[in-house]
Amino acid sequence: MSKLGPSLAGAMALALLAAPPARGDQVNPESSLAEQIVDALNQADGAYPGFRANHAKGLVAEGTFAPSAEAAGLSKASLFAGAPVPVTVRFSSGSGIPTVADGSPRANPHGLSVKFHLKDGSETDMVLNSRTFFPVANGKDFRDLELAVAASQAGAPKPTALEKFIVDHPLVAIPLKTPESLAEEQYNGLNAFILTNAAGIRQAVRYQLVPPNVVHLAPEEAAKRAHNFLFDEIRERIGRGPVTFQLRAQLAGPGDPITDATQVWPAERKVVTLGTLTVRKVADDSDKAQRELLFLPGQVTDGIEASDDPLIQARDEAYAVSFARRSR
Repeated sequence: MSKLGPSLAGAMALALLAAPPARGDQVNPESSLAEQIVDALNQADGAYPGFRANHAKGLVAEGTFAPSAEAAGLSKASLFAGAPVPVTVRFSSGSGIPTVADGSPRANPHGLSVKFHLKDGSETDMVLNSRTFFPVANGKDFRDLELAVAASQAGAPKPTALEKFIVDHPLVAIPLKTPESLAEEQYNGLNAFILTNAAGIRQAVRYQLVPPNVVHLAPEEAAKRAHNFLFDEIRERIGRGPVTFQLRAQLAGPGDPITDATQVWPAERKVVTLGTLTVRKVADDSDKAQRELLFLPGQVTDGIEASDDPLIQARDEAYAVSFARRSR
């Protein structure tokens, strides 16, 4: 069975109790942090009923995951046991704007979420995006980042709230790249998870989904592309044949931080291929599937454990609040 630990249990409780979005320039101090995060996202990008508060634009597809021979040496999880596992995936653009232009900087980072449908009927999720690090280390700072974005729209006095926020959080200012294709982007699991094998050996890892080729566009080239060029292209590409990614695990070394997603592990750390993700077809009704799907980083299964990174719980709970609101 999937593990519904404290993080996920809290997320589902919040989903049932979530209040309507706050109004005005600030969040309600009496609401939960998860609600405040969603309210801040809505203030930064606008509230679009029926859509996610972040990564609103997306496409759902279906496929399989085939584990490698090495995967079981790291984890006893059933998805690594040998037989291919059916998956549902969602490609997405950043921001809470469902009509964001694919070449806009606001569409970055792009995301790829994977729901593994296990043999016993349970599910486990992985939620990755094209960043190599997260710009802040916890949910409160993410809320404050989005509030700063909301307060720094055109015409805001200088220095803006966002410019002030960047002084203490310089990673926010590092620009992201637009891919040539959603099939030619590497997606990274920014939070650490603990894999346990049959012998009880534990290993902290960060996931990577790596395509055969990674190709990025210069900002001026991205700006010239058609409004929906990435999503039109991925539909056409999947229609022509399967799209594949290698699921890899970067192994933490001694002293590597596993509770701070702002810190990148050294490039020389060992990377193990866990298997191949193959995307075979676009969902028959992608829009309907998007509304019904909830991907939670903390939804794990036996052999996989969430680390103590506070962003995992913050993401679980905020995603659940967003899901509850868009389901109304």
